[in-house]
Amino acid sequence: MCAFFFLVRKNEYAKRIYIGSMKIQNQAFDNAYENSDTPEFKALAEKVQQQVRLPGSLTQYMNTFFYFYCLKVNRQQSKRDQPDRNVKIETTGFPAKSYEPNTFTQWELRGDEGTIIKLEFDAMYLEENCSNDFVKIYDSLVPIENRALEELCEHYSPSEPLTFYSSGNVMLVTMATNDKYNFPGFRAYVSQVPPTCSTKLTGPKGTFSTPNFPNYYPPNIKCDWEIEVPSDKVVKVTFKKLLLAEPGQENGKNCDKDYVMIDKNKKLCGDHQDGNIFEIGTTNKMTLEFLSDHSYVDRGFQAEYEAIDPVDPCPGKFHCRNGLCISQNLTCDGWNDCGDMSDEKNCKCKGDSLLTCGSGLCKPLFWKCDGVDDCGDGTDERDCACETGYITCTNKKCVSEKKQCDGKDDCGDNSDELNCKKNSEVQCTESTYKCKNGKCIDKKNPVCDGSSDCEDGSDEENCACGRKKLRSSTRIVGGEDAAQGEFPWQVSLHFQTYGHVCGASIISENWLVTAAHCVQIDDIFGEPAKWEVYLGLHDQRKIESFVVKRKLKQIISNPNYNPNTFNNDIALMELDSPIKFSDYIQPICLPNNDYKVPVGETVFITGFGATREGGTAAKVLQKAEVRIINYSECNKLMSYRLTSKMFCAGVLTGGVDACQGDSGGPLNILEGDYMLLAGVVSWGDGCARRNKPGIYTTVSEFRGWIKEKTGV
Repeated sequence: MCAFFFLVRKNEYAKRIYIGSMKIQNQAFDNAYENSDTPEFKALAEKVQQQVRLPGSLTQYMNTFFYFYCLKVNRQQSKRDQPDRNVKIETTGFPAKSYEPNTFTQWELRGDEGTIIKLEFDAMYLEENCSNDFVKIYDSLVPIENRALEELCEHYSPSEPLTFYSSGNVMLVTMATNDKYNFPGFRAYVSQVPPTCSTKLTGPKGTFSTPNFPNYYPPNIKCDWEIEVPSDKVVKVTFKKLLLAEPGQENGKNCDKDYVMIDKNKKLCGDHQDGNIFEIGTTNKMTLEFLSDHSYVDRGFQAEYEAIDPVDPCPGKFHCRNGLCISQNLTCDGWNDCGDMSDEKNCKCKGDSLLTCGSGLCKPLFWKCDGVDDCGDGTDERDCACETGYITCTNKKCVSEKKQCDGKDDCGDNSDELNCKKNSEVQCTESTYKCKNGKCIDKKNPVCDGSSDCEDGSDEENCACGRKKLRSSTRIVGGEDAAQGEFPWQVSLHFQTYGHVCGASIISENWLVTAAHCVQIDDIFGEPAKWEVYLGLHDQRKIESFVVKRKLKQIISNPNYNPNTFNNDIALMELDSPIKFSDYIQPICLPNNDYKVPVGETVFITGFGATREGGTAAKVLQKAEVRIINYSECNKLMSYRLTSKMFCAGVLTGGVDACQGDSGGPLNILEGDYMLLAGVVSWGDGCARRNKPGIYTTVSEFRGWIKEKTGV
């Protein structure tokens, strides 16, 4: 293989590198060709040059220097490693110094014959825009697009595996940078490993996956699995995750690149992470074939197989229309357990906690009158007595006051946009927001929402909070790993030898917000010296260099906290010394004292708490999406134990909640461009139980007290 470069002179207005390649036929590879100083290399190069004639007009027109190397590419800038053992490659000066601007560098990697190359990135921190700075990986020693595995830029956290494999014993890593905005760069480790793939699977059940899952599979490979279960059964394969979204087949319809084929007649590709992709065979045998082409790889798939009875595929259970098997108790309970709603069709709703929709569906009562049409026919939003902070539309729908007079028809009959005054005409009352210039506006929750509503812009002052610096795809039950730096205000509170006990949120260089019940379990928990505070922590098993550990100077519980009812469940912690903010440590914004938590909004809860009721704490920070629930309906479900300082949040599908160890952590709500600390994880009946949502302390109710004690 030969490669050639046209390098434009440096004094030209535009600098470009043009890369191409050609293949030498009927010529066996010799190791001596690796070194351009050997006689063998020079002899071959002379033969090639006799066959290649470069047009002189092209040379003159481009005013270029022409470099030509056979078998060795860009030798002056290239770095070659023989990865017999782990070899480190990294940008110059990483991580202490930024990489150099205006460069093109490449690392040529070759393993022993019969092995493949494993490239594992330990850190990746480049400019966000891949058209400026990027790293590109090739399944060859020449940068040819149809052998490209992936193009990388921006920041990837350690929680996002970046491991690549070659199809043969060679790989090329290239890096190009422009003239500005340089970052630390990357560090990676290279090794050679034996190729593995196909296998035969027998027995009543088992699991299998593409090579290296959940890391990237190699390019240009073919894997076969032969599954055989007992002769009186049939095979069922369920793909727990299927990630085959190479460019051009993201939607899972055009499976002409990387795909898995079942019994030689059905192809699967695309991005499916919900575990609802499965295939039931007609016999006790099934074959699966996985193929990847030369370019662009993904994570692959993880699957399980089982033997099922062809007559009764779900013994003692409900058989969903899509083939899933669920407990009979999960039918007609308001939750879409099948995933295709077949368990919620033709139902008679059970118990007093369910609402019967006009469409025949059952829905939990706590979704009633929250401004979201869960029934699909508006049944759950009719005849609503709107709560405080909501207006009643002419059509009886409830809409948040913050959406009134915002120029959008949120009611559906435009009644929320009638009789609207301009901001300059608004009279100041208890329900309006007063700007610094003394004028009032009637927009609810205007502070730090990314829109300057006051004439003097004072509603957007002091908003250096609630914004993550890094990227990002109770333990929170039903959640997933957060990306590193995704919630930089999350704090892990450790008590003596107990390890992680509660969560908290950073609100300034000196202060944290947590739950009062975390520090009032016993008298000893109220002693500041017994606590250790970890800021910027992502994994409880790894204390990275950017993690900051602090002691506490003082703890201030709300004086009206009631341990029997959890009313006023909020506390403040002052650090023993100020912290410096970084990409991994940032404060979250505090809501104004008139902020109304928007019912029906989707929000995030985060924490290191238990992954299931009665379970152990999560090692990696978890996140989950929940929805703010109608207060009055939730209060009924919780036997009227809510106070005016609390609110509820949960999810429609069930199974997601805060749990032990998440207490004191944040309920994060996005307002404009900023995250607000709308709630503090407080209490609940168990974890992720049906019709038992999580209960949160309403932070806006304590805004004056927080300012009085902290100055924030």
